[in-house]
Amino acid sequence: MSAMDTSEDQKSLNKKVNNMSLFTHLLACLFGMGSWVSINGLWVELPLIVPQIPEGWYLPSYLSILIQMANVGPLFITLMHRFRPGALNETAAIYVIISLGSIATFLLGFFWKETLVVAGAPRSVALLVLTFFLAVVDCTSSVTFLPFMMHLKPQYLTTYFIGEGVSGLLPALVALIQGVGVVHCKNSTHLLNQTFTTFSNAVVVELQAQYQPANFSAEVFFFFLSAMMLVCLVAFLLLNYHPSVAREHPTKRYTNGVKEPCQKGRMCSAQRSMIDPYRPAKQRRKSSFGTGVYSWWQVFYIFAILSWVNALTNTALPSVQSYSCMPYGNNAYHLSATLAAVSNPMACFIALFVPIRSLVFMGTLTVVGSAVGAYIMGMAVLSPCPLLVNDTSGGAVMVLAWIFFILSLSYVKVIIGLILRDEGHSALVWCGAVVQLGSLLGAITMFPLVSVYDLFTSGDPCNTKCP
Repeated sequence: MSAMDTSEDQKSLNKKVNNMSLFTHLLACLFGMGSWVSINGLWVELPLIVPQIPEGWYLPSYLSILIQMANVGPLFITLMHRFRPGALNETAAIYVIISLGSIATFLLGFFWKETLVVAGAPRSVALLVLTFFLAVVDCTSSVTFLPFMMHLKPQYLTTYFIGEGVSGLLPALVALIQGVGVVHCKNSTHLLNQTFTTFSNAVVVELQAQYQPANFSAEVFFFFLSAMMLVCLVAFLLLNYHPSVAREHPTKRYTNGVKEPCQKGRMCSAQRSMIDPYRPAKQRRKSSFGTGVYSWWQVFYIFAILSWVNALTNTALPSVQSYSCMPYGNNAYHLSATLAAVSNPMACFIALFVPIRSLVFMGTLTVVGSAVGAYIMGMAVLSPCPLLVNDTSGGAVMVLAWIFFILSLSYVKVIIGLILRDEGHSALVWCGAVVQLGSLLGAITMFPLVSVYDLFTSGDPCNTKCP
């Protein structure tokens, strides 16, 4: 065989490997997309659902409670990994929760408007029960999907996080096409009541907000969400059984969540280099956590930041997004919601090529992102008359604030995921648990402020007047 033939064969093999690498990246992205697509989709569909159910705008507060109750799923998984390592079949659990999500979203398309009389009043029992199952699916994905990514090379974890970002972006884009929440201000006239002094009627003309009819129904939207969950299921099947994806498995160190002892000698060193090739081969362990690279104070620091950024991005700031944006107009609200959803996968894409793992940089970016979040929260508290409300620059500043807030803190979350991925399977399980803990703390903090104490005031998109 000539050298030219050998070179051509090598090029053909490299091209085939690169194509399969892209295929695996696509599967990892589609798998990550199924993590939160159903709950994210339900939230963006609320403006269309709320007018047709007896709970009205109390539904968001009910959903918040149901989602936090659903943390019983990740709690169970975490306890099983802690006290019965190896007893839980992780792959089977993922099949169950994806299938449950597909079925629950499909049933929502038929039963979301159905009511039952409970305690003398009509209630959307089917909607609430199915939402609870969806919440169990999505919350449990945090402690099952992430550890599963240990079966693939580290670069695919970043692609998985891109898919998680798409799980929020895709439903938002479909809802925009659907026309959910689009408001038109139209003139409305009504008679002012007679007074004893004038005995005359006064005609008052004011703008009235009217919501544009949707381009397609909520039923079609729920069937779309069910299809997305099925796509996630197919992607997971291919990640497990496609023969070419097997080449992307870095090592067999983990079997069903249990770390296998590495062999002595050069094999152990080779396995260690596959975890993180930039670490010294012989480095003194600073703690018993993972590979021992980080001290317990550093581990606490990493998990504290992870909990904080998830509390802000998953529950605290999203719960006041309408209060922070609507005073600047309907366009500012939709732009901030859509571009913030784009910022999440964009941050993951940046981290794919520029993964800065410095703990100092991580803390600095968290502080800067939190400061932007504090500005957003402050404008929500000042609603309906925040700063620059009568200036065209006010809406632009708010949209940019949301973009940078999500972009910066999403990047922090991805980098922490990469760090914990190198620390092993158990570290990723705890990563998912801390993500849910942070979201829970954010919800517990914001629920009474928004729903009980009425700290935030909505502005009329057509008639709010500020000095």
